[in-house]
Parts: sequence; structure tokens; C-alpha cells
Amino acid sequence: MTVRLTDIAKHLGISVSTVSRVINGKDRVSDETRKRVLQAVKELNYQPNEIARSLRNRSSMTIGIIVPDLSNDFFNLLTKGAAMVSKKDDYLVILCNSDHDESMEQEYMNLLIQKQVDGIIIATVCKDKLYFERVINNSIPVVFVDNLPKVDMNYNFVTIDNTKASFDLTCHLINMGYKDIAVLTGSLHETSAVRRLNGWEKAMKANNLEINNDFIGIGDFRMESGYRLMKDMLKLDKRPDALMAANNHLAYGAIKAARDHGLNVPDDLYVVCFDALDNTGLFSVKIPSMVQPAEKIGEIAAEIIIKRIKDRDYKIYDNVILEPIFIN
Repeated sequence: MTVRLTDIAKHLGISVSTVSRVINGKDRVSDETRKRVLQAVKELNYQPNEIARSLRNRSSMTIGIIVPDLSNDFFNLLTKGAAMVSKKDDYLVILCNSDHDESMEQEYMNLLIQKQVDGIIIATVCKDKLYFERVINNSIPVVFVDNLPKVDMNYNFVTIDNTKASFDLTCHLINMGYKDIAVLTGSLHETSAVRRLNGWEKAMKANNLEINNDFIGIGDFRMESGYRLMKDMLKLDKRPDALMAANNHLAYGAIKAARDHGLNVPDDLYVVCFDALDNTGLFSVKIPSMVQPAEKIGEIAAEIIIKRIKDRDYKIYDNVILEPIFIN
């Protein structure tokens, strides 16, 4: 049975308003009465109605996070950073995994808005401009991370310079003497995928190397995509001898395809990518990697959200670009 404030008041023989003042931490209640109410709350197992409370206070003390792939450490670390900052201000995090599905992402977005979360951090996979316009114009503060919406609007974001990072990774391969360099990236409606492809292309052109369209693999950011794309490339009469993968899961899939083809990595196929950080020391293949500061991205995104919650009249949009770290 649900216990209400009236039940506690009746149990103690005091007014409902007195019970309410104690539960909400208000003054004008004697120490003895406060002690009796709190004891009754414990004995009767009273659970406050958080939805009603959020309506009264106009705050649910929650921040929503939507990411596309919780199997990827980048998003786990990003969420960890956001949760740590949120907790310091007594906000809890609601985490949603869209699984790279646009409709699922939009369902989660609608759910978070309905639940009246105080802010949303999102790594979007959507391309619907009307959806983005609705999200950005909503009264709930939103910060985009990783992939950014392609709309002619101002919005908050935290990311890295993906074009430069990809350019530097590709130049690393070129400086090692590789010329037949392939690239694997995600869907071209995602800005991170496009900019990492652009970085590879700029590096090839800057070093007067041929752009071989057969060496460009467009899929999504999952291992299965990396495996399929690399398997097709290895059937070519002239196969690539190096690869720049736009994320770690694409690289892992490509390495598996190369091994299944009888090749040795890195001797027959040298691979570099984003975010292949081995904290265990157990990886059999060392992958030079451009590592994004995932926790820091999450921390800054949460700080932006909390700043906007506290100052609803804050009109400046925060656009933060962080530096990745190259680990060879």
C-alpha cells in the first residue's frame, strides 16, 4: 500500500503541512517533532512522489545521456566523466543506448523530455533536421558530443578536431613509407565520419598520393562493418598495405578480416585508428591510435548542462574543441 503524507500525519496526530515541512527540509518545526516525523517515515516506509516533487520544484535532478554504442569504451568513459560531474551537484544520470538506431534515439529523446530531465547530453546518429531543430529549440539544455547535427543553428557541443586528427594519423602512415592506404569510416550523415574521411583525403593529396576509391570503405562504426569492408578490399587485385580506421571497432573488424585472409597484422596490413587504448597490456596487436579525451568530453558536457540549468538566461553557446593524444 502506498503511504501518503496524510497517513503519516494521522499516525502522529499532527497536521499534513507539518509533515511536509519536515520532509522538504523547511524550518519552523521543533527538533522533537522533526525526530518523530523522520522516525515515522522510516517505520511506515514512506517513498516521496518524485514526479510530483519535480513538478513543484521544476527540477527532476536528472541528466539524460544518449549514446549509440555502450560496447565502445569511448562512450563508457564519456558517460563516466559526465556522471562524476553531475553527482557533485546532486544530479543523477539516466543512460540510454540507441544502438546506432535513429528511431530508437528519437524515442529515447522523447522519453527524456517527457520525464522532464534537466539536461541532455547526446552523441547523435540522426540526420533529420526537423528533429534537431526541435531538440535544440526545446527548453531543456542539450549538449552534443562526438557527432554534430548538420543544421544552420547555434548549439552546444564538445568534440575534437576530427579532420586534423585523421590527417595526422594518415601522415603517420605516409611517413612510415606506406602509399596504398585504405580508410574505413562510418555513415556520411555523421560529421565525425565525414571529417575523418576528409582528413585522410587531405593527407593523401598533401603528399601527392593517389586517391583510390576502392580503398574507401563507408559503413558504420561497428566491428561487423569493419570486417565486411576490409574483406571486400582484400579481394581486390591490388590490396591496401595500410589502413586508417575512423574508430576502434572498425579497426578490430578489419584486423579480424585480414587474419581470416591469412595476413599478418601489422606486417601485411599496418593499422592505425581512433581510440584503440589498451589499458590491460593484453592486446596481441599494438595499434597506433589517436585517443580522444573521452572522460574530459563528458565532464565538460555536464558542466555546460549544469551551468545552463543554474542560469536559464545564459545565451552564449559553448563550442569546445579538445586535443586528442597520439599514442604510438
